[in-house]
Amino acid sequence: MKIYNTLTRKKEEFVPVHPGKVGMYVCGPTVYNYIHIGNARPMIIFDTVRRYFEYKGYDVNYVSNFTDVDDKIIKKANEEGVSAMEIAERYIKECKKDMEGLNIKPATHQPRATEEIDGMIRMIQTLIEKGHAYEVDGTVYFKTRSFKDYGKLSKKNIDDLEAGHREIKVTGEEGKKDPLDFVLWKPKKEGEIAWDSPWGEGRPGWHIECSEMSKKYIGDTIDIHAGGEDLIFPHHENEIAQSEACNDEPFANYWMHNGFLNIDNKKMSKSAGNFFTVREISEKYPLQVIRFFMLSAHYRTPLNFSDTLVESAKTGLERILTAVDLCREMSQKDMGREISEEEKGHLEEVNRLVKKFEDAMEDDFNTADAVSAIFEIVRVSNSTVKDAGAAYAGEVLKVFETLCGVLGIETKRREEILDKEIEALIEERNQARKEKNYARADEIRDQLLEQGIILKDTREGVKWSRA
Repeated sequence: MKIYNTLTRKKEEFVPVHPGKVGMYVCGPTVYNYIHIGNARPMIIFDTVRRYFEYKGYDVNYVSNFTDVDDKIIKKANEEGVSAMEIAERYIKECKKDMEGLNIKPATHQPRATEEIDGMIRMIQTLIEKGHAYEVDGTVYFKTRSFKDYGKLSKKNIDDLEAGHREIKVTGEEGKKDPLDFVLWKPKKEGEIAWDSPWGEGRPGWHIECSEMSKKYIGDTIDIHAGGEDLIFPHHENEIAQSEACNDEPFANYWMHNGFLNIDNKKMSKSAGNFFTVREISEKYPLQVIRFFMLSAHYRTPLNFSDTLVESAKTGLERILTAVDLCREMSQKDMGREISEEEKGHLEEVNRLVKKFEDAMEDDFNTADAVSAIFEIVRVSNSTVKDAGAAYAGEVLKVFETLCGVLGIETKRREEILDKEIEALIEERNQARKEKNYARADEIRDQLLEQGIILKDTREGVKWSRA
């Protein structure tokens, strides 16, 4: 199996730290709002990488965190007049709903930054003791030039950074010995959540969080560290510096980064009016379609999100599911008949295509080519299953279920909810809203959304439609 390693800029044979095991850390979201469609791409991609490792028999320790203390969370909390913890808790819950809709497996460990503060403090203390960090008036900085390999992931030269790339320097911080030094611990400001530390009340910097959580739940050296390419610098670069300076061990052997997601060929931004949350997208498309769309391109390439391309993915997914439905139907007929010699020949062709699927995944997780292999199996299946016996149809069905399972694509359609059941739930939701039981009202909306029912509140009342 070959993985493109951002650290070396080439494909390398995967060799785990511990045979048969994979320790994988994926940077999770900062929970101050609903996750957006850009957040969904790494979630889907690296969940699929995990699934393939498990398909190959590896024991995968998959760690993905929640950043639940951050300037954006504090700002949102102050705007709403609630605690930062309340904001974080709310959006962790909503994030998990969206991840479930995208069929993303729960991580082996899903730590929250606020639960790991003690470990971060110990790590910072070690860095100070080793001469890699220093404290100024309650702020602790990492001494960037003390780590000789700084820039090895992003390929940025530290002298060039110093020379004039002002956009990547942290400005406005008095007392820093070097403009390139970054924050490990920051002192409390009024109205902010804080923890006790040897340097006074405060909270950790963003970068130290992932270094501590990966160390605690995987170890000093992890097999794969993954995330969006926007995290390469400074976040991942800083993680390497502080982790290797602290632990005196390589931090991660393989670095995987997914390409950007554009909306109608433009960078997604609120100012451009093309910023979409997963929740908003789910009102237009089933989230399984979104997952399939994300896997239809290689993870390292930029991906353009448009209605035309998503509709094409929806049609493609329907082709696969229709073929699966036919296999399932035919597998339940004439149970006594064994697989014929002709059918064995067809199965050999199917197994050749399974190998093609595996070859694609072994080549830096090329899901685009893996999906193409599944479409070829659809072609074989559609031309042979109708005239075949149940045993043959059952074997092809198993192949579909296994390969789609690797991609996280559900092969069983969700049962359609009846119109009268929808109307009853809408009435219950209306009553809950009258009683100001908004939690139950939201629960009903989410329940209907999961079944492909979209609600629209209008002046004339609630209108509903099927996705």
